[in-house]
Amino acid sequence: MPRCVRTALAAAGLIAAAGLAQAQEVSLKFHHIWNTQAMAAVNVIAPWCDKIAKESANKLKCQVFPAMSMGGTPQQLVDQVKDGVADLVITLPGYTAGRFPALEVFELPFMTNSAEVGARAAWDYLQKYALKEFPGTKILAIWVHDEGYVHTREKPVKTLADFKGLKMRAPTRQTNKLLATLGASPVGMPLPAVVDAVSKGTIDGFLLPWEVMPSLKLHEMVKYHSETDPSRPALYSSVFVFAMNQAKYDSLSPELKKVIDANSGAVVSQSIGKIWDGSQAAGRKAAQDRGNTFTMIPASELDNWVKAAMPLYDDFVADMDKKGLPGKQMLQDARDLLVKYKK
Repeated sequence: MPRCVRTALAAAGLIAAAGLAQAQEVSLKFHHIWNTQAMAAVNVIAPWCDKIAKESANKLKCQVFPAMSMGGTPQQLVDQVKDGVADLVITLPGYTAGRFPALEVFELPFMTNSAEVGARAAWDYLQKYALKEFPGTKILAIWVHDEGYVHTREKPVKTLADFKGLKMRAPTRQTNKLLATLGASPVGMPLPAVVDAVSKGTIDGFLLPWEVMPSLKLHEMVKYHSETDPSRPALYSSVFVFAMNQAKYDSLSPELKKVIDANSGAVVSQSIGKIWDGSQAAGRKAAQDRGNTFTMIPASELDNWVKAAMPLYDDFVADMDKKGLPGKQMLQDARDLLVKYKK
């Protein structure tokens, strides 16, 4: 073979190799609800993106869009990732009421007081009952947040009767139902809307875990915090999903799919739940430092709240049964999984 041909072929090979390397460099548009100072942005999203970049030799990179900066509303994130507007999202399925009914079992009241335990249970449950609720979407992880509490502006909530007349924010359909059964007037809204609503007095308070409050300075907008006896399951939790556009995942090379696979699944779900559990102290301290007032709802009083909330479990079962799903078994499976993984 003439030297000039060999040289041309070698050059062509180098160009092809360079093109292949270039083609394998993938930027993933990552859209989420939190500002850049929020616990989830700092302790979950940034480390995950750093890890996939390192393990892929920088062929996988996140282009992060915090605080809904790609546009749309928090309720639209599930469609943004399904339709490929975003490649990755973290969102709450409960923001779109009734669209992901199977997962609402973990948003029923008094189910768990551990985000890590809830994450492990939710991953197993997802595989059995809820994956079909996410067409066009690959679920990388699922978890619940740490214990949700009651936070109010003008008066403390100490007993069931104290809920009467309060306009209270909740994130999901099940938590709205819970507030109604407890005697409050529920106001459904996603997290980004809470700041404006509480500052204007549109709501008297809200249900939230501690972790997210400092980044939004919500501890400065309320005076009272009602926590529940830790020997009992928490008042409520919300379900989060970390989701990827299925077509984007399918387009990756086998090498890059392995990186995504290694950074998703049951173990990753559990680790994120553990991060949420570990976030409570810092969030609570901000409210303590401000001199806010704390009330611990004793187990004896919680019994009244649990009794008031009992119809919600029957409603969930009936709702699933209407959809042709085994509602009673789904509720029992969720409870059994939470017991299985309880420390």
